[in-house]
Order: sequence, then structure tokens, then C-alpha cells
Amino acid sequence: MTLEHLPVESVLLVAAGLMVIGVLIVGASDRLGVPAALLSLGIGILFGSDVLGLVNVSDMAMVRDISVIALMIILFEGGLTTKPSVLRESGVPGFVLANIGVLVSAGVVAAGVQLLFDTGWETALIIGAVVASTDAAVVFDVVRRTPIPKRLAGILEVESGVNDPFAILLTIGLIEVTRSNPGVEDWLMFGARQLFGGVAVGLLGGWVGTRLLRFRLRSSGLYPLLALAIAGLTFAVASYIGSSGFLAVYICGLMIGALAPRHRRVVRSFHASLANGADIALFLLLGLLVFPAELPGVAVEALAVSAILLLLGRPLAVVLAMLPFRVSWKEMTFLSWAGLRGALPIVLATFPATAGVAAGDTIFNLVFFVVLVSALLQGTTVAPLAKRLDLAVDRPAWQSIADAVELEDVDIDLIEIEVTDDLALVGTRLGTNPPPDGMLITTMIRDHKATIPNSDTVFASGDFLIVAVNSGRDRVREVTAWARGEITGTADVEAG
Repeated sequence: MTLEHLPVESVLLVAAGLMVIGVLIVGASDRLGVPAALLSLGIGILFGSDVLGLVNVSDMAMVRDISVIALMIILFEGGLTTKPSVLRESGVPGFVLANIGVLVSAGVVAAGVQLLFDTGWETALIIGAVVASTDAAVVFDVVRRTPIPKRLAGILEVESGVNDPFAILLTIGLIEVTRSNPGVEDWLMFGARQLFGGVAVGLLGGWVGTRLLRFRLRSSGLYPLLALAIAGLTFAVASYIGSSGFLAVYICGLMIGALAPRHRRVVRSFHASLANGADIALFLLLGLLVFPAELPGVAVEALAVSAILLLLGRPLAVVLAMLPFRVSWKEMTFLSWAGLRGALPIVLATFPATAGVAAGDTIFNLVFFVVLVSALLQGTTVAPLAKRLDLAVDRPAWQSIADAVELEDVDIDLIEIEVTDDLALVGTRLGTNPPPDGMLITTMIRDHKATIPNSDTVFASGDFLIVAVNSGRDRVREVTAWARGEITGTADVEAG
């Protein structure tokens, strides 16, 4: 069946059915040890026209547009969940790697393709530009599943969130070279609009969003919808004026996640689910678009591009970008291998195909093959590599174990704590280890049963605590410090 020509109820049946299958299978990705993106791509390929033939998607422009929306949602959620402390520590090296990484990787891949296959510099440069950027959807997923130090995770997240403008600039600019002859001024103007316009619109959208989210609405469920609308407007305005909508929406998410004081939890929770759905839908759709029978024809070229990218382009880019910063060779090795390619290169590969570039279809198939190699090879070995390099941690010290649930128009907030094995709280009695002044444990959930703890309650791993605190101070940090045994409660102080 051809998806574009089905009646709406049939489209809904197919889309919902694929999403159910995708969610169930991708939900088991951790246990299977396979990246979620690869599983989603595989499901799309399986149900596509070349295998089972149940769904036929041939409108590349439609897929491109839907993919852009999905990437917008994923980037906005990535910004929402990036902590300000991560930006302070990793923002500059991540930004440097984002831009140098794209430029160096694109140049090395283009030179290798031209040297090995003599495709012509125009085609070689387009291939290099398309595969040069890391992918936010895949990187965010891998980083969150791989316990690595805060700085490394931050560099990878920031890089994947802000390297889109340069990649888009190179891809669109090089496509224009095949159709016209843009001058240096044209390149500079286009690049400035993409970068500086994206930053400006993102800051403006984030500033407006933090203020709109402070308005009192009828229901807390309206705030995530308002945040989504703000993200859409930010992306659209940036794109309309010729700037990077991807960069703008990521910065907007950063500001809202850091500065919106109320309803942050419900906004983040909603967008985390939405981003997961967008991630699955994105790779399903891209899998449906590809024709697997055409992939063997580009296998040799794709494997060569993958080897050049993984063994030359990416490592060289990491070394050059990280030279000004204090990064060990182990960390450089990990950063080199963890620069996964995913949905964005595939989406960028639709640009030359829809722009009428002579080798457009070949470029798309080649890039798709490269992404498959990246997901299969890198995606399954990132976590083992972190352990091999002694970079893996059981539980990152920077990872918050407490989350604030702010209450409107009162001076009391609620903080949720998940009690884990590594906390000093485990095995202690509430009567001898109470929380500091200004905090009260109101509820403890154990084995799906909620109780009100008393002085004889002994905390155990797996407990879920709800603590009421006075507003106005960094209570999340204080509660976290108490749970880790870094500060003591009032009873211990009095006893001492």
C-alpha cells in the first residue's frame, strides 16, 4: 500500500500499528544491547516496499518535512533537559567541536571520496558535508544510557545540539554550487544568518517562553502544550528569516529548562515522552523510505566513507578541537568514537535528492548505509569502550537524585528522591538521620505502597521519598547532599 494515497483512517491504522510495534521493540533496546535508532530503522525497512511490501513511502520531500519536525521536537527536549552546570563546564569545548568537527570531517571525507572513486569534487564535497555532523537523536539516547563523566556527556550533547547550522550551511551551499556560482560574500551572509540569527531567535524565544510559562493557566497540562507551541514558533521564525531553526529551538529549550521556575517537571516529562515518540517515528519513516535492494550497489563506497570518517575525519577533528582544553587521550578516544551519525545526515541527504542533483539518489543511499554502519558499529560499542578506557562510572556524581516539583503561589515545594544502593541514606533510621531544618518527609513509596514514615522507618534501596521544603534556597542540592551523607540532620547535630 502507498501511504501517501491512503484514506486518513488507513493512514492512522498503519501509523499507529507501526508505532506500537516500534515502542515495544525499541523499549527492549537496552536488554538487547542494540541502539534504539537501529531497531526503528530495521522495523521501517522490514515493513517497507523492498521486504514485506506492506507500506510504500516514496515522497522524499514529505519525509524530509516530517523529519524536520521530529528533529525540532528532539532538539527542544534536549535543551530542556541539559543542566546549566553542564553548559558552564562543557559549552565552549562542545561548541568548538561542533564547528571544527563538521568542517574537518567534511573535508577529510570529501578528499577521500574524490581520491578513491573520482566522483567529481562537487559530489564528493556534498557527501562530506552531509555525513559530517553528529546526530542529536542518537547521541542524546546513547549518552543517557552510558554512565560517563559529566564533562564528556556535556561535550557530546552540546556538539550534537549546535552542529546542525554548519552542516546545513555546507550542504545547501554546495548544492547551490551545482546550480549557480555563489561568491564568498554569499557564503558569509548565509553562514551569518544561520548562526547568529539562530542564536538571536533562540534567545528571544526562550526569554518570551519563560515569561509566558509563568502565567496562571486553568490546568497544569496546558503548560507542556504552551512550551511546544513556543518551540514551534521559535523554529518557524528562525527558518522564515533564513536562520537555523534547529539551533534556535535548542537554545530556546536550554533557556526554558533553566529559567522557567514553575511546571518545569510536567513540561520536561511531557516532552521526554514526545521526543521518544518523535525519535521512533523518525527512524521508522526513514526506514520506510529507503529501498534496501539499492544499498548493495553503494556498499563499497559506503564502507569506505565510514572508514574514512571513523578512523581519520572524526579523530582528527576531535584532536584539533580539544587541543585548547584539558582533555586526556582517553577522553579524546572516547569522543572520537562516540560521534554517532543518525537521522540528521539522512535528512540532509534528502536535500540533494529533492534539489535535482544528478547523483542525489546515490548520495541518499550511500549516506543511509553510512548511518547503518555507525548505529551498528559505534552504537553497540560505546558503552564497552567507556569501560575499557576506565571512563565509565557506576552512577555519575553529577546526576541528580532529586527533582523539584514546584507548587504555585505558596512558599513550599516538593522534592522527589529515588533511593539507590549508592546512597548513605540506605540502612539508616529516620529518627537518627532526619533531613535538615526546613524539610519534612511527607510520603514514602515502597513496593507500590505509599506510607507516612515515622522515626522508626529504615530507608531501603528502591524507596521513593517525597520531601516538603521551604522555597527560596537551593533545596534540591541540600536534599541530595543529605541523602548522600554529606550533611546531617538536626537529630545528629543535637546528639553530637
